[in-house]
Amino acid sequence: MKLSFVTAISALVLLAAQHASLAAAGRGPRVIIVGAGMSGISAGKRLWDAGVRDLLILEAMERVGGRMHKHNFGGLNVEIGANWVEGLNGDKVNPIWPMVNASLKLRNFYSDFDGVVGNVYKESGGLYDEEFVQKRMDRGDEVEELGGKLAAKMDPSGRDDMSILAMQRLFNHQPNGPATPVDMVLDYFRYDYEFAEPPRVTSLQGTEPTATFADFGDDAHFVADQRGFETLIYHIAGQYLRSDKSGNIVDPRVKLNKVVREISYNQRGVVVTTEDNSAYSADYVIVSASIGVLQSDLIQFKPQLPAWKIFAIYRFDMGVYTKIFLKFPRKFWPTGPGKQFFVYASSRRGYYGMWQSFEQEYPGANVLMVTVTDVESRRIEQQPDNVTMAEAVGVLRNMFPDRDVPDATDIYVPRWWSNRFFKGSYSNWPVGVNRYEYDQLRVRT
Repeated sequence: MKLSFVTAISALVLLAAQHASLAAAGRGPRVIIVGAGMSGISAGKRLWDAGVRDLLILEAMERVGGRMHKHNFGGLNVEIGANWVEGLNGDKVNPIWPMVNASLKLRNFYSDFDGVVGNVYKESGGLYDEEFVQKRMDRGDEVEELGGKLAAKMDPSGRDDMSILAMQRLFNHQPNGPATPVDMVLDYFRYDYEFAEPPRVTSLQGTEPTATFADFGDDAHFVADQRGFETLIYHIAGQYLRSDKSGNIVDPRVKLNKVVREISYNQRGVVVTTEDNSAYSADYVIVSASIGVLQSDLIQFKPQLPAWKIFAIYRFDMGVYTKIFLKFPRKFWPTGPGKQFFVYASSRRGYYGMWQSFEQEYPGANVLMVTVTDVESRRIEQQPDNVTMAEAVGVLRNMFPDRDVPDATDIYVPRWWSNRFFKGSYSNWPVGVNRYEYDQLRVRT
């Protein structure tokens, strides 16, 4: 999961009081923020900078951080949510980078994605010829570049938008898009691995070029720090919320384990009711829950949100991006320069295709991470972990038939889609949704 443009499509629903102030009457804070993830904590910081001190943050989980979350896996803290800082080494500086690299000094490593072409494995085992793979990658680059130029010429209204797959058909003359195992896995690496959904549903105009890369550069760094990537959120929160010496938030304006189930609003203000039957009144509420949560029935709005807001919420997709962690008794995969990532070119698109070794980040840990998305993520979330482990190890044995591949000793499968407080990993811009509808997500109700 990336910390990039796709995570910026956070649904912020602002409900406003227009007349008598409940806060002024002493009945509550001026602003309630639902959610203490990156968007919620950042919203609080912006309010604070604007002089708003009377706010309250309600978080459903027992922790702050949302989808930036570490998990102890075999004694090693791994990031089960956001992991990369994308958009680096361009003409402009990504505003997150100075905090990550200078202020917090989080351990991070350059992701050498260029090395993928030399590490594409056949279903029957062994590597594809690197020169052959490079030619296929170069052709994909050409088509993507043509797609970016086409997107730049499209009417801003979005009326000319098409899926990335439609663009591929247009420029690559393949009716069904990439179809061979190599072309499919390279296509998956280029699009699904970034957007968590396939090209057939992803908007060309909404994603090409990806704003983060266009604005800040093409490089990405992988955060691997035992303090956790969530340290970034605590750093932002600590600029306006009271924290202890360990950096833990102890401010009474942040309430954990508060599952918001109902938001009632009228011209006088809002009342937010939680699952434990607590009620909080304010002039305004900012809802920073994910699109997936807003599309579910977790939070009820009374009265119902206007149709234009509901349509905007339901038009966007909530992608599922699953990083599966496997621990082995010994290392059997290639390591060293250019071996950070390796790829399984299956005839089944998206089947345990993207592999990453942790040897650079944590030497001797004997941990691999394999990423799946979309349909495969949902399938895997619903099956026992021992089945997933057997499938993944089976793929490794296909890739390395001449090596003694042992059984994995441990596995961890995050389940963002099944979690009612997230319902997925991050938003994706689907075909047919224009900029106006994106802006409608954030417009005050």
